[in-house]
Amino acid sequence: MFSAMNKPLMSNISERLESIQETIKKTCDQAGRNHDEVKLIVVTKSASYAAVKEVIDSGHTNLGENHVQQLKKVDALLRQEPTLQEILPSLQWHLIGHLQRNKVKQVLPLASLIHSVDTLRLAEEINDCAAKLKRKVRILLQVNTSNEPQKYGVPVGAATHLAEQLETLPHIELKGLMTMAPLTRNKDIVRTCFARAKELFDEVAGERLVGPQFTELSMGMSSDYEIAIQEGATLLRIGSAIFT
Repeated sequence: MFSAMNKPLMSNISERLESIQETIKKTCDQAGRNHDEVKLIVVTKSASYAAVKEVIDSGHTNLGENHVQQLKKVDALLRQEPTLQEILPSLQWHLIGHLQRNKVKQVLPLASLIHSVDTLRLAEEINDCAAKLKRKVRILLQVNTSNEPQKYGVPVGAATHLAEQLETLPHIELKGLMTMAPLTRNKDIVRTCFARAKELFDEVAGERLVGPQFTELSMGMSSDYEIAIQEGATLLRIGSAIFT
């Protein structure tokens, strides 16, 4: 038998998932929000294949990945797993990392939602590739609400105009916004970034620049997802709190 100190990480994944779900429910209750409004996306970038499989076995089928190549690799392994064949149709991949235009063709057949569209050129590439596949691609507009120069994302001041442009592309479905807060312990700074994203979301929706499909606000990771829920997030991107 393993001692508590030597107990494998794998044995804790289900417990951590359950704990995070309980925290999500509790935070929603405190914020006066419906639990069904908030979806957990399990970010797999630091996880082994066995750990990802345990996540799916636990009933979580919304997975997030930063890199196209890693997404392709893990997806291929999962689809060869005999024990997962019944649940695989419900598997949904979210590309949450920066997407290069030369990788668009590779990711479109796999990703159910691309969180990181932040330029018209990238959106047009997605639109052109989607047209060839005769389908619509669901995307989020990434906004840099922290004003950090090293971060991707359209500046807040340009977001409304870009959202209006994206809405005109026939093979794109603009589902909402995505943002990332700074890596800081200062909760006021984090809250300000998330609150600004929610204000922008409401502004875009309120001016009717987008259609009724504009419903998602992706923000909040392992260190700040409770604040994100309080400020209106509908999609939480959590990885390290589950796998490390």
